[in-house]
Amino acid sequence: MREGYEGTGPGAITPDGCAVELYSRLPVGDEPEIIAAAVPEGAHILELGSGVGRMTHALLERGFTVTAVDESADMLDRVHGARTICAQVENLDLGETFDVVMLASFLVHAGDLDVRRGMLRACARHVAKDGCVLIQREGEDYHSNLPRERVDPTGFTVRMVSSDPVGDGVHSVRAEYLFPDAVWTQTFLARPLTTEQFEQALAEAGLEVDRYLTEDRIWVRAVKA
Repeated sequence: MREGYEGTGPGAITPDGCAVELYSRLPVGDEPEIIAAAVPEGAHILELGSGVGRMTHALLERGFTVTAVDESADMLDRVHGARTICAQVENLDLGETFDVVMLASFLVHAGDLDVRRGMLRACARHVAKDGCVLIQREGEDYHSNLPRERVDPTGFTVRMVSSDPVGDGVHSVRAEYLFPDAVWTQTFLARPLTTEQFEQALAEAGLEVDRYLTEDRIWVRAVKA
């Protein structure tokens, strides 16, 4: 388990506190449509932090080729139809490039600066010269509008319980997922980033914003600077 991270509930728990069984249940949202609209048809996507393949499978169905990377072998066991690589994203060096590199799940907000820098360098290292990097950021009220909860149409509740500053700009965040037959919790470290801080982090890795893909600026298309 990574320091500052914890997870509870049935089944295997990954080093960053994610529950494999939980993520196998969570539905995919509108992310595949956002991604498909921002990249070339049939592109080869390197998905960093793929988990159980919620987006992987949706992208495969849309005709993309996907290489899925995750540090959890238990997560990758749930991925089907894609090439899978078990590795820490921040240390990844495959010696090849891809049309699209995707860093979703708010991984760019990793509490550890070295981990974040390593992840963004991995994005820059693996994207083709004329390719792009797609990044998912936190929403503006992610750490302030708390506690809050959302009831999913499929019948479970996501509750963001707290986000407590723990020093050096890092917050300890606690989330709960309540299903009729099971409850999971996750505690993890996140570093909020203003738009300026986010763009500076990209610049440090040799990347720059091409455009923000959504009105809330959560999804971003970046390219090599």
